[in-house]
Amino acid sequence: MSETRIGTKCVQSGYTPGNGEPREIPIIQSTTFKYATSEDMGKLFDLEASGYFYTRLQNPTNDHVAAKITALEGGSAGMLTSSGQAASFYSVFNIASCGDHVVSSSSIYGGTYNLFAVTMKRMGIDFTFVSPDCTPEELDAAFRPNTKAVFGETIANPALTVLDIEKFAAAAHAHGVPLIIDNTFATPVNCRPFEWGADIVTHSTTKYMDGHGAAVGGAIIDSGKFDWTKYPDKFPGLCTPDESYHGITYTERFGLEGAFITKATAQLMRDFGSIQSPQNAFYLNLGLESLHVRMKRHCENGQAVAEFLNGNPKVAWVAYPGLPGDKYYALAQKYLPNGSCGVVSFGVKGGRAAAEEFMRRLRVAAIETHVADARTCCLHPASATHRQMNDAELAAAGVSPDLVRFSCGLEDAEDLIGDIAQALG
Repeated sequence: MSETRIGTKCVQSGYTPGNGEPREIPIIQSTTFKYATSEDMGKLFDLEASGYFYTRLQNPTNDHVAAKITALEGGSAGMLTSSGQAASFYSVFNIASCGDHVVSSSSIYGGTYNLFAVTMKRMGIDFTFVSPDCTPEELDAAFRPNTKAVFGETIANPALTVLDIEKFAAAAHAHGVPLIIDNTFATPVNCRPFEWGADIVTHSTTKYMDGHGAAVGGAIIDSGKFDWTKYPDKFPGLCTPDESYHGITYTERFGLEGAFITKATAQLMRDFGSIQSPQNAFYLNLGLESLHVRMKRHCENGQAVAEFLNGNPKVAWVAYPGLPGDKYYALAQKYLPNGSCGVVSFGVKGGRAAAEEFMRRLRVAAIETHVADARTCCLHPASATHRQMNDAELAAAGVSPDLVRFSCGLEDAEDLIGDIAQALG
């Protein structure tokens, strides 16, 4: 449905029922699938035929929903995962292994930072974290001969840094590696990173895509444009035979458009099994159908709350890309001209103690580890999602001890502002 606009894709893409078939994507709640002969099933195990044999790898419900997200992002292939963390892990581990190196923006979600800096480091993959505001020369200096990818977030959680996608894409491509972008906060409604040079996009679908706090999930979408075959020594997993699948070479069998996702499914999902349940995929699709409508309201509420906070004497600072004068306002106008997100980060005068007192006094906004929900929620990251970081790591991630992350839901903006005003005292 490439000829349709984003709102129509949200509603219509991914699944077209035939005559007399269910109008809604059916939930195929089955672990296994029946075949008439062993030969028929064997073709699936050899990747010689398309189909389903075990939901740990693929499921029709999941594939329909992944196809919708792929259409929204303008990609060539996609897959669902059990969570956004699984999507981040798979997207990197699919092309990097022990002894390899990855360049990442330092301004990323705390859980992703820990995944990269601690867990994947124990697996032998080294990460260099660079400021999103680094110069091209500083970015270039971060690369090594064994660098396999560059990672960043369109809008960082919770610092609300807007990544200069073109700058990071240019550096990645100059060194022959792909740019992976987590597009969770912007969603493809507000930014399509492939149009700015990104190669792979990930999502925590738990956030705006689901939109109702109902189902945890993730997604990986491939643009199909990065030419792995130009760098066969860098990406042997894609460009040389996979003996665990009878010597298949993914780029030869599935082309640039399908190699990355097929390998992630055939190898990583086979071995790690981080599949999204068909029931969760069904919930996700319901959220996707209204994503284009909800994002507009989230952004309107975020803008209203940011403007109120910006003029409040009890607030030390406000970060919101839609505010004129914000550090990332110009980049937001470039990459996010129709709105950024509904999340506002700010500091309460008085530091950590004042921020914690503000949180205790909220009435409409709920204290949750969640974000990007229909219901407004609030978090003090230094005490929660980023509490594993020391002060230097917090500073590098753009998270100060007084930072409050306020995720505007779909309520009336006046009620949200009133709740903030009374909580500030």
